[in-house]
Amino acid sequence: MIELGGTQSQAPAGDLIKDVTEENFMQDVIDASQEVPVIVDFWATWCGPCKTLGPMLEKAVTEARGAVKLAKIDVDQNQRLAQALAQQGLPLQSIPTVVAFVQGRPIDMFQGAVPASELDAFIRKAIEAGGGDTSNGLDDAVAAAEEMLEQGAAADAAETYAAILQEDPAHAAAYAGLVRSNLALGQIDQAEAILNGAPAEISTAPELEAAHAQIELARQAADAGPVAELEARVEADPDDHEARFDLARALHAKGDVEGAIDQLLDLFRRDREWNEGAAKAQLLTIFEALDAKDPIALRGRRKLSSMIFA
Repeated sequence: MIELGGTQSQAPAGDLIKDVTEENFMQDVIDASQEVPVIVDFWATWCGPCKTLGPMLEKAVTEARGAVKLAKIDVDQNQRLAQALAQQGLPLQSIPTVVAFVQGRPIDMFQGAVPASELDAFIRKAIEAGGGDTSNGLDDAVAAAEEMLEQGAAADAAETYAAILQEDPAHAAAYAGLVRSNLALGQIDQAEAILNGAPAEISTAPELEAAHAQIELARQAADAGPVAELEARVEADPDDHEARFDLARALHAKGDVEGAIDQLLDLFRRDREWNEGAAKAQLLTIFEALDAKDPIALRGRRKLSSMIFA
């Protein structure tokens, strides 16, 4: 596994994850949280959800590379401590209960097993509350891979995205980047297989929704007709909707995204119901494939909206 950015070395698991009792609670939770956030897992051996959540917590804390620590408290073995904390306001009536301590105070909590995405968000919030960096170098690695992809080094970008996913298997931007890298290499089936293998908790992430649209457009590009011939057909008969639609697909396949959008907007203006609203559907697919802040997408969406609500 390669190292991805950052200067922080990974701390030994023994320093990050500890079994805490009444005797060392002040030292390993209250005092320790003055330096770095401490996630406290209240659990018991008989608790089914605890057996699911515990390994997830340990994995997430280990991957945070020292930005946060984990204290595990068996409530059966530490009943007096649990009662004292409950009397101070911590709701420990059910387990698992997970509490984030920052600078000696509880700042957030949840109860029961939660999806990995929610757990990651909880830990990021704790790290940020403690003034820490939540990127662990992965954001820098994603930016570097994006630059490789823009410069045409799709194979190098794919390798970097794959390494990021080894560090964080639920990194939506890395999954989407790996899909786009394979599309750039002409490997549409492989790109689709990668996307289909994404964890369920990130399946609706905007980056992956965009990747779905990009795959659909890539498959269309394989069947796109010659631009010049389609342009001639449209010029000869501006109401040849099929030719205009095919021209839009051909323009997009050649990289003229703005030209494709213009043709589809013209088709929508002429007959918005043609082929069960195909022009609008294709426009939305193109918009989905683009970055939400892309000026071409923003312009196209505004024009489409003005036509819809005119």
